[in-house]
Amino acid sequence: MQGGVIKRRVYEDERLQQLINEEVLGERLGPDTLDVLVERGVIGPLLDGEDVEFLNRFGILRPAVELTGGELRAGDTSAPADLGRRENRRLVASRMMGERLEGGKLVYAGFFLGPESFYRQLRGMPEEQRRRIRMTSVLNVNHLFESGYLTERLKVLQRRHARFINACMMVTLSGAVVSDGLEDCRIVSGVGGQYNFVSQAHELEGARSILMCRATRTKGRQVLSNVVYSYGHTTIPRHLRDMVVTEYGIADLRGKSDREVVAALLNIADSRFQSELLQRAKEARKIAADYTIPDRFRHNTPERLADATRQLRREGVFPPFPFGTDFTREEIVLG
Repeated sequence: MQGGVIKRRVYEDERLQQLINEEVLGERLGPDTLDVLVERGVIGPLLDGEDVEFLNRFGILRPAVELTGGELRAGDTSAPADLGRRENRRLVASRMMGERLEGGKLVYAGFFLGPESFYRQLRGMPEEQRRRIRMTSVLNVNHLFESGYLTERLKVLQRRHARFINACMMVTLSGAVVSDGLEDCRIVSGVGGQYNFVSQAHELEGARSILMCRATRTKGRQVLSNVVYSYGHTTIPRHLRDMVVTEYGIADLRGKSDREVVAALLNIADSRFQSELLQRAKEARKIAADYTIPDRFRHNTPERLADATRQLRREGVFPPFPFGTDFTREEIVLG
């Protein structure tokens, strides 16, 4: 929020959110705002108490405006409640309208997790910013269906162009992802909301799932690939494959054939393991026998990354924990 990355506000009203999505209504209020609301049937031409409550709630009318005896009143100022007439709408807009929509939310969250510095920032956040965060049930965040908080339609309207970003442990050349357990049935962690978010990415128009995976891991002194041909446990099935990111690049898998998926994932695998993975795919006839990995992807090594980012690291870019940490410098070195 403070860095300007999270900046799209959403509103807890289907009618209002629909108009914002259509770009016929903006956050800045103007003389045409009431015209749009009346024309689209969001408020009636003759305002009643429910209409005024709606207009007050979202800052379209100033908080002091009340409906009294068929008129809108704010202190000594009054205006007709009959908005069927354009001149009345202009009068209300000039005397009683707010400057911008109120009540918009930037974040819906079930919980926050981070270092102590992050919690201090939350505690010290100005009240105006804090009101833009809606703490709610995890059920409400993780699902599209109505869960006692927001309707499914409102969630769909709010989650326009959604991007669901999660981490995983391994990805297979079929595009299946391993995030929560091992093939010998040992559990590493709970699935959490990962499956729900991936599923939403396929249900919502224009949404994408982005799964981040380190290309390799170490076991003692042995280096192992996290891009594997196949694996005996799956968290995200192959039919929900979408985007996978390693330190070597991005594989866009949605809507691709198995052959295209194999080729894309080979391109972002560590080059120390590409030949073996390619051979396995050829043996299973998942890729052409004469296929070769393009040369520009055959240099995916830690050394090349270190060379490419050396100057940036000297300038303080790419720290081990970019969002802060409670680890000491010694603990970070020890791993």
